[in-house]
Amino acid sequence: MAKNSTVKKTESKSTPLSKEQLLKFYYDMLLIRRFEEKAGQLYGMGLIAGFCHLYIGQEAVIVGMNSVRQKGDQQVTSYRDHGHIVASGIDPKYVMAELTGRATGCSKGKGGSMHMFNTAGHFYGGHGIVGAQVPIGTGLAFANKYRKNKNISFTYLGDGAVNQGQVYESFNMARLWNLPVVYIIENNEYAMGTAVKRSTSTPELYKRGESFGIPGRQVDGMDVIKVREAALEAVEYVRSGKGPIILEMKTYRYRGHSMSDPAKYRSKEEVEEYKQHHDPIERLKRDLTTQFKIKEEELVKIEKQIKEQIKEVEEFARNSPEPDESELMTDIYNEV
Repeated sequence: MAKNSTVKKTESKSTPLSKEQLLKFYYDMLLIRRFEEKAGQLYGMGLIAGFCHLYIGQEAVIVGMNSVRQKGDQQVTSYRDHGHIVASGIDPKYVMAELTGRATGCSKGKGGSMHMFNTAGHFYGGHGIVGAQVPIGTGLAFANKYRKNKNISFTYLGDGAVNQGQVYESFNMARLWNLPVVYIIENNEYAMGTAVKRSTSTPELYKRGESFGIPGRQVDGMDVIKVREAALEAVEYVRSGKGPIILEMKTYRYRGHSMSDPAKYRSKEEVEEYKQHHDPIERLKRDLTTQFKIKEEELVKIEKQIKEQIKEVEEFARNSPEPDESELMTDIYNEV
């Protein structure tokens, strides 16, 4: 890698995406969108308690990144985790059951919105403390290097987390030991209610690893194909043993920071601008029907399929039992 710590954009070395891959991107993003919309609805009805952070608008990031994962690669993220765990391969009904506090949930109804796990899919949370997942993701990368298994840790964090001290401690350790980790900064422009330009002296977040010698790149996080191209370059760099890399995904969330946030710190015009001209699902839909000549009927079929799936997801969550009182003191200590 040259002294300049930014990764220069090059043509993707991947073969052209097939129709099946593109349709899967569309399916996965739309599934996450409809899942989150239903979660918001159930929250409003009082069926989901506590905090609830929706991922609506950011779907291209996790779907594009997830498309380059290999078997055994790990994922870890913050509390805006519904889309990430759904993308990890778990049946969405277990995620919704967790949101509604049911015993059939992926964390037995004890974790709720912010603390979800799918160890079978190598998804390690869902963490409620800002930035706390970054040392964990770095530790997963250390384990990979120790075991010499060629796996990568995909560690996600938000723009608000980049100012946390533990993030820089992790960056230092990752570069010092050349750990196999991709740090994905999901820059949705607002840390809770504060714009990046008001809280960050260096708003180009992909440069945050420069002092450690970690290369970075800024990516259009509203375009799933561009996300995938950047992800392919990143994993090639990391798997070759060169150490960590940072990808700053420029994305946007349509809803407030959480369901309790009215988001009055930004204008309706700004939100509508993103919805009308930058929406990741609509952008891919246009490409599918124009550039790739996929018929509208195929997309309508997918939409109907997802609508039925979300209906089943809701019914499963509503009809699942709550955890028994005897579960109160279980799963709090693991004896090795």
